Amino acid sequence: MQFRTLGRTGVQVSALSLGAMNFGAIGRTTQDDATAIVDAALEGGINGVDTADMYGAGESEVMVGKAIAGRRDDLVLATKAAMPMGDERNHRGSSRRWLVTELDNSLRRLGVDHVDLYQIHRWDPSTSDEETLSALTDLQRAGKIRYFGSSTFPAYKIVQAQWAAREHHLSRYVTEQPSYSILQRGIEADVLPMAQAYGLGVLAWSPLASGWLSGAVREGREITTSRSKVLPQRFDLALPANQARLEAVERLAKVAADAGLTLIQLALGFVTAHPAVTSAIIGPRTLEHLRSHLAAADTVLSADVLDAIDEIVAPGVDLAAHEKFDTPPALLDPALRRR
Repeated sequence: MQFRTLGRTGVQVSALSLGAMNFGAIGRTTQDDATAIVDAALEGGINGVDTADMYGAGESEVMVGKAIAGRRDDLVLATKAAMPMGDERNHRGSSRRWLVTELDNSLRRLGVDHVDLYQIHRWDPSTSDEETLSALTDLQRAGKIRYFGSSTFPAYKIVQAQWAAREHHLSRYVTEQPSYSILQRGIEADVLPMAQAYGLGVLAWSPLASGWLSGAVREGREITTSRSKVLPQRFDLALPANQARLEAVERLAKVAADAGLTLIQLALGFVTAHPAVTSAIIGPRTLEHLRSHLAAADTVLSADVLDAIDEIVAPGVDLAAHEKFDTPPALLDPALRRR
């Protein structure tokens, strides 16, 4: 397992991190399953564990907490907040009121007194950068979080937050957690160069593109992945974007085979090859999934292989741009584009 420095923090994290979104009802995993996955991940060299309050409405955090009991200091523990936690309108977002309350909830569920990295799950347009950064800085000074970061922010919002921290003499985001894979390369145009310019660590989620690059989605084969049952429209081959993805997967599978690699090794090796990426977050649902991911831990792709990937999906291109989560509001709401 390779280890890399998380931005400018000095903290060493493994090139693959364990994502816990599938722990609990979402992935139909029991506590025993989750503990076994954490055990195997740590044994395989992974030292980063990433979860969020909204995964299973707190269930994932509870299961992670039980799985890491007695060895909390052996890993870099990250969680997130800002997504809705119920119908109450103030139980979401990145206001001081909510972050102070929800961090305590997360610490209680995890059974720890601090987290290493606390991330704002999505940009909250109703809350100012100063408000959010001030709350996070106070929580950091209180010892409840060591560092804080953003997740799936547009590049311009990350830059604005960096400048707000400087202007108001507050601590700053030290990481960004974006979606990044061979099939979704849009962040290469702005987010990744920005992260390098500001010295942010990058923790890439969905490096297997929601299962498209797992090897389970192939031409002429019935799609039976767990994600396809939850989000069937993302795998409906009647849609042009999904057909384009399938065509790309078939070509990528040949590149992988010619290089003596699995499709998973190709996909994870691609993400971790980018100089801005610190770690790729894998989200195994079973031990078998985890083992197939760990097989890519030391994968280093040659220039010829990376060139072949570029020929299939050009740099900076998203094959499913409509699935992005960092689209500026003005592109989604016509009222914001008109006087």
